Amino acid sequence: MPIAALVLMMTALVAQEPAPTPDASRPASLDYEFFKTRVQPLFLTKRPGLVRCVQCHVRVGGSGFLLQALGEGATTWTEEQTQKNFESAARFVAPGRPTASRLLMHPLARDAGGDPFHGGGKHWNAQTDPEWQLLASWVSGETVRRFVR
Repeated sequence: MPIAALVLMMTALVAQEPAPTPDASRPASLDYEFFKTRVQPLFLTKRPGLVRCVQCHVRVGGSGFLLQALGEGATTWTEEQTQKNFESAARFVAPGRPTASRLLMHPLARDAGGDPFHGGGKHWNAQTDPEWQLLASWVSGETVRRFVR
């Protein structure tokens, strides 16, 4: 069979397939604005007896999760730094699956299902903690427009 005829036949077959429809089995997408306005501020939060995430996660060669260093006197990140933080955080989540996401499970208490060790301490004692829930909402595909908490 000539190649042109094969290509024409394959094109016709593909054109007959129905367009994919969204469903629950597809992973959620990660909303950048939700990350920027709701998630990223958590990395600056001081928790009793613990260091802020940013204190350890700006070190090159430390953990794989790397946050951008704040500029001199800055209290938050620039847009460019936020984009890099988003990309770094996204590598540690399984979209649509909070309990399969290292960003959520690593700093979660072991008896709540978290990893055995996190050098910065366990930031959340339960999956019902409001900060953990906020991260879970982002990983589950929540957007700024739909989020009402």
